[in-house]
Amino acid sequence: MVSPNKVVIIGGGGHAKVIIDILKSDPEVEIIGCTDTHAKGTVSGIRILGDDTILQDLYLSGIRHAVIAIGDNAERKRLASKAACIGFRYVNAISRFAYVSASVQLGVGIAIMPGSVIQPDAQIGDLAIINTNASIDHDCKIGALCHVAPGVTLSGRVVTGEGVFLGTGAKVIDGMHIGEWSIVGAGAVVVNALPDHCLAIGVPARIMRK
Repeated sequence: MVSPNKVVIIGGGGHAKVIIDILKSDPEVEIIGCTDTHAKGTVSGIRILGDDTILQDLYLSGIRHAVIAIGDNAERKRLASKAACIGFRYVNAISRFAYVSASVQLGVGIAIMPGSVIQPDAQIGDLAIINTNASIDHDCKIGALCHVAPGVTLSGRVVTGEGVFLGTGAKVIDGMHIGEWSIVGAGAVVVNALPDHCLAIGVPARIMRK
């Protein structure tokens, strides 16, 4: 029997609870604890070991794998860079209650939550989050560090740049491109391409600021 990978969860909030719930059912993973700047005690029964300053010591003690359990894209990027510089390798947290087509290309350090559907030939970039009941149709390309919030629906061939946030229940029609680090508000319907670093809200989605 192969020994499970010992994994530290970086983050101790609500998003971490979902990640922990997924990883507890993965026989290849042994969660050794969480790190969090503010929280103390436990989260979902997992002990909080300290803040992020202990990551170096954890690595030196033999812990080699990590999951960045932070929903905020910019903060996830910062912590992922820090952990990678130390030497950590990322583990994917993929719910057994999600549907992921066999032809999907998956990055590392990604989270795919229960009820989500990812259809054939889609690509999910490193450290992306596909949240609860989100639907990613065929040939979509989700960039690194994106967060597709609960209930989002992407039609086929949608492309998102790095760090895009799609708010709860947003919808994107076929073939649209959303520029890097842009935000699409909750419930918005994207019917036109969006540039980098913009905020778009409404039905249809309109750019409110860049």
